[in-house]
Amino acid sequence: MQRTLFNEDHAAFRESAKAFVERTITPNIEKFIEQRVIDRDVWLEAGRQGLLGLEIPEEYGGSGANDYRFNTVFAEELCRVNAAVASSLGIHGDVVAPYLVDLCTESQKQRWLPGMCTGEIKTGIAMTEPSGGSDLAALKTNAVRDGDDWILNGSKTFITNGYTADMIVVAARTDPSKGARGITLFAVENGMPGFERGRKLDKVGQHPSDTAELFFSDVRLSQEHVIGEEGQGFIYMMERLPQERIGGAISNLAHAQGVFEETLEYVKERKAFGQAIGKFQHNKFLLAELRTKLDVSQAFIDTLTMQHVRGELSPVEAAQAKYWSADIENEVIDACVQLHGGYGYMTEYRVARAWMDARVTKIWAGSNEIMKELIGRDLGL
Repeated sequence: MQRTLFNEDHAAFRESAKAFVERTITPNIEKFIEQRVIDRDVWLEAGRQGLLGLEIPEEYGGSGANDYRFNTVFAEELCRVNAAVASSLGIHGDVVAPYLVDLCTESQKQRWLPGMCTGEIKTGIAMTEPSGGSDLAALKTNAVRDGDDWILNGSKTFITNGYTADMIVVAARTDPSKGARGITLFAVENGMPGFERGRKLDKVGQHPSDTAELFFSDVRLSQEHVIGEEGQGFIYMMERLPQERIGGAISNLAHAQGVFEETLEYVKERKAFGQAIGKFQHNKFLLAELRTKLDVSQAFIDTLTMQHVRGELSPVEAAQAKYWSADIENEVIDACVQLHGGYGYMTEYRVARAWMDARVTKIWAGSNEIMKELIGRDLGL
């Protein structure tokens, strides 16, 4: 399908992103899967190539692109090799960076943004708690004042980049009497007394992306570690979730597109009963259906991406993009596993790993059920 949202600058950037992926990610993906983490060298090389600061102004070392289509291109190229690498780098550049650029003081920006651009400071964001899931307003991690400082206690789980991040944005309750309006964001840095990490969590998929539990026991934080205004954390998160969700949708479709293309080549070569398995009518019709669903979904996501570029994407539209793309991704990749037969169940095949990687997209960034709840409320139900 011909896409219309990109121009010559995006095409040139895609070639650079593709070269980075082919040189740095593709030859090492098996190692990253085995060790359950992406080497820091990858982050540093991405920094040298200007790929980590797409959301960060030039005065702090970023590219200051101010055009989410560049983020889109980078995510698509990463997802065509491995979805977990895209999620790890995406949390850093797509999700955390806007919080710091929009909300931090000048001294805070000087402290963290240059290192984020070079890859010397790796970041994550800690919203989810063991008992909370998608219910961000119910979080129990708390911070109480002690003079001019804050004392942070609690725990977070399922935190992408959590095992190796140098700085993590943490949502904590600072005024229990105010409900959702009593939440504040803090920056917790590696090495702070009382900040500990659990083991790398043993996930079904997304293995190159390190994920961990985080524990905070009387972590002392100065006012310099408060991000934005006290009590505004929930609002800040709600304002920025649409970008996280459209970013997820972009990655979901790119992941499915890559696996579909590989499967199409496979069914042209794999023979059974004297002919290529793609020639069987059932398989031919199935692939025709999948191709059409991918193209229709791509047109939808591209339209919403352009709305986001213009600052017009609504939370409900982002929820639609997130849930729909996750469903299509899983439908397409599951069908591709079936078309590979027994080989599709072998983890040395990309399609099997992609199948495992895709399942979580129905859960994270707000479960698909929560997305439908948001859409239903918008319908007046």
